Amino acid sequence: MKALVFPGQGSQYVGMGRDFYDTFGEAKEVFHEVDDALEFKLSNIILNGPIETLNLTENTQPAIMTVGVAIFRTLRKQKINELKDYSFFAGHSLGEYTSLICSNSLTLRDGAKILKERGKSMQEAVPVNVGAMAAVLGAEIDLINEVINKNNPITGIAEISNDNCPGQIVISGNKDKINKIVEDLKNIHGKKAILLPVSAPFHCSLMQPSADKMNQILIKTNFLKPIINIVSNVTAKTIDNFKEIPFLLTKQITHHVKWRESVDFMKTNGVKHFVEIGPGKALTGMIKRIGKELTTTTIDNITQFNEFN
Repeated sequence: MKALVFPGQGSQYVGMGRDFYDTFGEAKEVFHEVDDALEFKLSNIILNGPIETLNLTENTQPAIMTVGVAIFRTLRKQKINELKDYSFFAGHSLGEYTSLICSNSLTLRDGAKILKERGKSMQEAVPVNVGAMAAVLGAEIDLINEVINKNNPITGIAEISNDNCPGQIVISGNKDKINKIVEDLKNIHGKKAILLPVSAPFHCSLMQPSADKMNQILIKTNFLKPIINIVSNVTAKTIDNFKEIPFLLTKQITHHVKWRESVDFMKTNGVKHFVEIGPGKALTGMIKRIGKELTTTTIDNITQFNEFN
């Protein structure tokens, strides 16, 4: 069996999706529908930049989704007539919205509007320079939790925000607290920890103001039962009751992304091959570290698309 997976923030680049926009009418339609929904030309920012504008979280999130949906709809029309070989869809953080749109649970128009507000509210939840995130490499999750939970003279929040794959875990919280944990991981435990160039401390309890705002939007959104099982970032299991989707998407904002556990769940349930659709190949790299026996395909450009079968 196979699974389709969709990337999250950090995969964006100027010109992503251009091959599909220029070549396939169904892809161009996605870009234009998002423009109409948002009432401004996000497509121009995606295709032409500047990168500083694309990197604004409120633009990045709907932009990455737009490219993922454009490629998926092109695949559906040109290559994948049926989805019977695909048992799961999943996405990393905002990629979960892409999976919901591609599984006909959420409309493209609603998804674009939600992600615009999600990005904006996440950016505004914490004042600039108050929060930080860091990637910890080569450390087990138990060690990181031990360092987080030990008696630390620096007050504030520090939490695991992403369990991406073995040897790659991200922490998020107040800047001073994160800096101290990075220092301790390096100096006491000999682990590599790198501060990330992000604008806010995503996926931790500091994001509660964003979660409160988004909950009000999500509970008013019409979600349908997905045509393909969606694996939730929050539970690392399938969403068996689609009426829980607003709750899970709200919780996702303040809770860590269980990507490693999600891939393990799909693997345990028979998935041997993962197809990553969208900009970059971050998820492909993570999946290969989660299971060496797993195979992957990345579709980010027209060459990869033409080779896909």
